[in-house]
Amino acid sequence: MTGLKRLKILAAALGLALAGTALAAAQETYTLRFNHVLGPGEPYHEGFLNWAKRVEERTRGGLKIEVFHSAQLGVEEDIIEQIRQGANIGQNTDSARLGNYVPGIAVMNGPYFADSLEEVWKLSEAPTVVKWQEELAGQHGLKVVCFDWVQGFRHFFTNKPIRKPEDLAGLRIRTPPAPIWQESIRALGAAPTAMAFGDMYPALQQQAIDGVELVYANIPGGRFYEVLKYANETGHILLINFQVVSSQWFDGLPPEYQTALVEECKAAGRETSGKIATMAETIKADLQAKGMEVVSDVDRDAFRKAGAKAYEALGITEAKAALDKEMGR
Repeated sequence: MTGLKRLKILAAALGLALAGTALAAAQETYTLRFNHVLGPGEPYHEGFLNWAKRVEERTRGGLKIEVFHSAQLGVEEDIIEQIRQGANIGQNTDSARLGNYVPGIAVMNGPYFADSLEEVWKLSEAPTVVKWQEELAGQHGLKVVCFDWVQGFRHFFTNKPIRKPEDLAGLRIRTPPAPIWQESIRALGAAPTAMAFGDMYPALQQQAIDGVELVYANIPGGRFYEVLKYANETGHILLINFQVVSSQWFDGLPPEYQTALVEECKAAGRETSGKIATMAETIKADLQAKGMEVVSDVDRDAFRKAGAKAYEALGITEAKAALDKEMGR
């Protein structure tokens, strides 16, 4: 065999090897299994499916998001711990639970902290919030993809009318198991009872709790109008949700996939938040047609004043003051 022929054979073999390597690289895909506690009929679920579709299209199938509703992968707190260990799992959560790792960030879940979607959008640029997110990722393994998902204003849903904090005295109100939730509901006048989202309906049936505090969009999906009579419009929390993944998993994604995941999260979140805000009045009217009574003459000034005690109880008044200053409030 001549030297020239041998070189041609080697070149062909090298070309095939390189082509195979390139093909393997091109075919490498990533999957995020995304968990949330809400039902399949909730606006959030549709929003998460839209997020998944956009990411898959933008990455040409390289990054896929599988969405699991109704806590199919497990309860929120357990999922967050799996995320911290590097699992390819995501979770819709809130700053209350993230406050278990970075205490200051819990203020974003406090009573009467934010008044509008526009305020929430501005928070993403606040230096203090940026610092908290860096701490979550660097020290606790939790990467915040975005927090542009706002479920709306939370109200108390009970079987007696609530117009002032004193009306909540002695009522056991379900809350998620995080300190800011507990202290917020206690400050507003009720007895907080930690409970998973999926356990609320049977607990109400069995009178283990006297009420819940949720957004209007949660009520039809959970059929809570069957076991609760009054929607008391306290509007005590504008619920900001965070989409979190493992920082280890996120850092292993190609840069363009990271960008797609974040940008499409923001876009889908803001669209869903706007949709929920628009739907609130329609949902309220439907609930009234189903027999639920709306209490709108609520003394919000009294509730706002009472809610301030939650920040004091957790020692996060300075964190709130810092954010108020950065937001120009």
